[in-house]
Amino acid sequence: MKTDVLVSKEKKAAVEPVHPEKKKETPMEFLSSMAVVLVTGLFIITFNIQAFEIPSSSMENTLLIGDHVFVDRITIAPPTHWAAFEHYRPIQHGDIIVFLSPETPGLYVVKRVIGIPGDKIHLRDGVVYRNGEALKEPYVIHTQGNYDPYRDNFPAVPASESGIRVASGWPVMAGVMRDGDDIVVPPDSYFGMGDNRDVSYDSRYWGFVPRENIIGRPLFVYWSFETPADQWQKTDMGDRIAFLGHVALHFFDQTRWKRMFHLVH
Repeated sequence: MKTDVLVSKEKKAAVEPVHPEKKKETPMEFLSSMAVVLVTGLFIITFNIQAFEIPSSSMENTLLIGDHVFVDRITIAPPTHWAAFEHYRPIQHGDIIVFLSPETPGLYVVKRVIGIPGDKIHLRDGVVYRNGEALKEPYVIHTQGNYDPYRDNFPAVPASESGIRVASGWPVMAGVMRDGDDIVVPPDSYFGMGDNRDVSYDSRYWGFVPRENIIGRPLFVYWSFETPADQWQKTDMGDRIAFLGHVALHFFDQTRWKRMFHLVH
């Protein structure tokens, strides 16, 4: 038979644990906490993370014109002794990297790493061969569909036969950079290509990416806005102000909301 047991208020109070009153944070402690948060955030923004905007269609559909990305500047950076707590790793095949153009000073470029030091690279009918094996590249798109002998059979066909512009001396240099039909990636250099292969102006045209030029690796898209393909070329102050007004007017209807926090890989 179930029996209800009544406990007096005095006895109940004696049984229940007594919780000490939580000490209120002083203004000085609050300011100290805020200072720590601000310093940590400033360190991350200054040394670890940098914001970039994608200006061209060379990495479609992985990255679109008008994608704004946060770039990790630490993971693939050369290790430093003063920040041993940071995570470092070598640059790998398939990494998407942001770097300073070896051809145009001050221009930031984003491409996918196809070749690392020691790799032998060539293309046949648009297919990339690395160390003798054809690559499976599900991220690649072809938007033009036309055949270009230099672009699609690099480096077998000289640029002069295609009538296109390439960096001076590239890729005619013999010896160190050539091995039969292949281009050999030298030390501290990388071979980068865009995912939109028909329009990408990449290592096939201006050469290898020097290790020292690499800024970092895009992490995710934090904002994406429908942007004209030639907007990055409009450097006049009037054009910039006009586009800022356009963004303010169409922020909600031309923001690509589905790409918010889209991981880049």
